[in-house]
Amino acid sequence: MIEHIPYESLGGADHGWLKAHHHFSFANYYNPKRMGFGKVRVINDDWIQAGTGFPPHPHNNMEIITYVRSGAITHQDSQGNKGVTNAGVLQVMSAGKGIVHSEYNLESEDLTLYQIWIESNERNVEPHWESRAFPDQAVVDKLPLLVSGFPEDREQALFIHQQARILGGFMLAGQRIEQPIKDQAYLLASKGQFEISVKGEVLIMNKGDGAQVTQSNTITLIALSDCEIVMIDAPAS
Repeated sequence: MIEHIPYESLGGADHGWLKAHHHFSFANYYNPKRMGFGKVRVINDDWIQAGTGFPPHPHNNMEIITYVRSGAITHQDSQGNKGVTNAGVLQVMSAGKGIVHSEYNLESEDLTLYQIWIESNERNVEPHWESRAFPDQAVVDKLPLLVSGFPEDREQALFIHQQARILGGFMLAGQRIEQPIKDQAYLLASKGQFEISVKGEVLIMNKGDGAQVTQSNTITLIALSDCEIVMIDAPAS
């Protein structure tokens, strides 16, 4: 089963320095039909003006994943972590028992990113932060693994405290892959256009769109143009 979430239907907020599009209820955007997707609580598609950002603020017991699509973001937190995450890089912050962090765009160009929040399956753990590059080569046979909470993936993916995976990569126009799903999947069209096929249902995804896939352990992805895809495979409950 596929549910299409067009970019134009997303919730949003325009703060001048921040233009946010919310896939689920967040901050002042409330939609009782869009309260999350299983353990996925937040997906924000943000534009952040150069020289601005989020001042220090707290989090706890949440896995917060940021994928920088253009520009760069400077992270600093109460654990002593500090770093610049450039375009094409993901960062993961497990808030655990509590952390205070800031995220600023200190560059001369504007910043675009996805921020994804996944509920933790272990409470009050020690917070941690790490980053890794998004693959810059075309997908071969399935989307590369980027983030995971499964022990067997520890060496090849950023770690989170949840039995979930985030995958993503570039597909070239005309390319087709069969992508397995463990639980249920939320797909994001980061760039370009692609087709999703699930048990006879077909959906065209354009840049900025989202899609929920349930009741299937595989999907077919066909690139209608050169495209970039992010997929979150997370438990329903």
